[in-house]
Amino acid sequence: MPHFLPRLGTMALALLLVVAVLPSPVQAQSTPLASWNDGTARLAIVDFVKATTDKASSNYVPPEDRIATFDQDGTLWAEQPLFTQAMFALDRVRALAPAHTEWKTEEPLKTVLSGDPGALGNLTEKDWTEIVGATHAGMSNEEFQAIAKQWLETAQHPRFKRPYTDLVYRPMLELMAYLRANGFRTYIVSGGGQEFMRVYAERVYGIPPEQIIGSSIATKYEKKDGKPVLMRLPKVFFIDDHDGKAVGINLFIGKRPYAAFGNSDGDREMLEWTGAGAGVRLKMLVLHDDASREYAYGPAAGLPDTKLGTFSAALYDEAKKSGWTVVSMKSDWKRIFPFE
Repeated sequence: MPHFLPRLGTMALALLLVVAVLPSPVQAQSTPLASWNDGTARLAIVDFVKATTDKASSNYVPPEDRIATFDQDGTLWAEQPLFTQAMFALDRVRALAPAHTEWKTEEPLKTVLSGDPGALGNLTEKDWTEIVGATHAGMSNEEFQAIAKQWLETAQHPRFKRPYTDLVYRPMLELMAYLRANGFRTYIVSGGGQEFMRVYAERVYGIPPEQIIGSSIATKYEKKDGKPVLMRLPKVFFIDDHDGKAVGINLFIGKRPYAAFGNSDGDREMLEWTGAGAGVRLKMLVLHDDASREYAYGPAAGLPDTKLGTFSAALYDEAKKSGWTVVSMKSDWKRIFPFE
């Protein structure tokens, strides 16, 4: 469904799992923000935390209101060359194909089975909706999560040859740990699948399932073998992208964040919503401009639009006009991945 998988234009898809053998951010770094270079971005974080946690500050925020929201794809981990959940969906098509001979002649499943990278790049949002419906529905939530967990235990990123859960950004892990150490609750607010993210988010990010807000498909309460289950249906329930992020934050959290972090046009409304609140607010966008250590892409980096995690020139202009901080992966981060 839209924004679940590459809509190849706006959104950010979700994922991660229990496979990574990563030290927790708090355990791994005795020095806060150790993977951040000194500069505007790091200073903005430190100044924000000081202002909101110092009781003598006019911008002091009570602990119960300290909320920070994070997009996931491209903000917390790599989203190129394709969102991880998209890769999962493509593999599921191939795994299920022997039982669905009709897929050999039905689009878009025929295109997926062809294995043509160029054709896959031309799949539309409607196509991805059908792919998700065919691969993510028709089972209980528990069955779906077990399948996702098993896939992520063996699947590897095509460039780095590591589990996808290794490709989290070390500076962002440190940032979340730093915020939590100062009384903030951290939420993931992503266009990716909510149940998919809940499989690994606590292990990888230290964020519990109830603090994961994502896109979702409809579910139905049923009895299966005498036990109640929630069955996944092949239709959209909620899309957590663009204005849906502000709606989801209000719906599931009920409070406006004091800090929000994203990397693309799909995060614009979340940062606008955050910035519209009173007092000091931290709004940050991650710019992918490091082709050697990760990837460089998007108009904001002076590069062609990959239509995946698009950071447009217009968003870059809005960031400068609105006082949002743009984080350069190349300049602001000493390390990108934990394995460096």
